[in-house]
Amino acid sequence: MKRMKMTKDNNLTIDEGWKKFLRHCKIKDLSKHTIIYYQKSYNYFIRFLKDEFEEDDSTNVKEINKDLIEEFTMWLDDNYNMKNTTINTRLRGVRTFVYYLRDQKLIRDLKIDLLRSDKEIKETYTNAELKKLLKKPNLNESSFAVYRNWVIINFLLATGVRSRTLINLKIKDINIEEAIVHLKTIKNRKEQIIPLSKSLIKVLLDYLEYRQGKSDDYLICNIYGNKLKSSSLNSAIRTYNLDRGVSKTSIHLFRHTFAKKWILRGGDSFRLQKILGHSSMKMVREYVNMYNDDLKQDFNHFNPLEEFANSGDYIQL
Repeated sequence: MKRMKMTKDNNLTIDEGWKKFLRHCKIKDLSKHTIIYYQKSYNYFIRFLKDEFEEDDSTNVKEINKDLIEEFTMWLDDNYNMKNTTINTRLRGVRTFVYYLRDQKLIRDLKIDLLRSDKEIKETYTNAELKKLLKKPNLNESSFAVYRNWVIINFLLATGVRSRTLINLKIKDINIEEAIVHLKTIKNRKEQIIPLSKSLIKVLLDYLEYRQGKSDDYLICNIYGNKLKSSSLNSAIRTYNLDRGVSKTSIHLFRHTFAKKWILRGGDSFRLQKILGHSSMKMVREYVNMYNDDLKQDFNHFNPLEEFANSGDYIQL
């Protein structure tokens, strides 16, 4: 039998870790169907890495942590509209692989929780947290990275785009005069155009003047002016949020926050679907249902009947 060539454990890739796991499964004499099940779940996980982070199975296993698994869970929901029971099926397969890596001391200890069978309300950033994150840093005292991260927060909250879309945007994709942005790297691989809000335009104008990039340069860059990697983006936002006392660090939560704020401020579902790039209204309807309790806030204030009842012209029979 040909011996597998492995790198040192501290430089182990996910692919190498997977080969170790498969060998472990064969030694345990697991059934063919069980291994096929693990392989299918693993394929979803690798697809997620490529789709969301432009990474592959050559990524170091040490990149696997609780935040990454949570992002994977939300990716399954957003991209496949799976029921929680189906998501749990995929999670169980990946969890077995991850727990093997954990037990072999190849990654840090972590616990992967399954979803409840009922659809849970998607977590979002609170107003208090957003106020902390949106407080503009002092450019005379802050680094470019901190200022750039603040711009990223503004962009994510104002557009609801995915992280992969953001890091692939180029300066030429921003059309200030028409107040639009061309999204060319999105899930369904179809180009999309969405509006830019007035406040975001002001943020981008100041940022582009500060950045001094060329038309073909990436909008979001590292300190050397080069494209920002997905892993670097996640790390940057995590540090930025924690430094401001916000324990939530997921980039994807800005997408959920955008959707929730849009709904609560009276935005129509059709435009929300188009802006978020969903192929159907299913996910939008789920957003509305999940935030049903929040819709009750100020209901009397906006209700048409209450307008007449409070005007003195209302006659109750």
